[in-house]
Amino acid sequence: VLEANLALNRRYWPRSKETVTAESNVASCLDHLGRFDEALVLKREIYAIAVASSGASDEYTIMMGSNLSSSMLGLGLWDEATTFTRDQLLPVARRSLGSDHDSTLNLNMYLAWALAEGPAHIRDLLEAET
Repeated sequence: VLEANLALNRRYWPRSKETVTAESNVASCLDHLGRFDEALVLKREIYAIAVASSGASDEYTIMMGSNLSSSMLGLGLWDEATTFTRDQLLPVARRSLGSDHDSTLNLNMYLAWALAEGPAHIRDLLEAET
């Protein structure tokens, strides 16, 4: 049913928030089914559409970017998640939503997670140990 809804939205309203929401619902279902790689591909598309249609500083776009960052982390894409969150999402979220907004705080948490778990962190620990 969700895929039929998505197909209809893509055909008649390709860049609407309703289409992005339908795509997000399908990505969420893919996550729940354990199809994480497929969900990641769809979340990348969702974020690109949200940026193109609403702009990078739109709250909904930031939320879609946060979902993408979370998926990257879940798949162990530490470096990509770090770069994306630190360089693209966080500056925009701080500027448009403020430092105390829930979405900004979640992005800070995702960045901390990526830095703590990523290979760069392990290299730093090994270097500090020697």
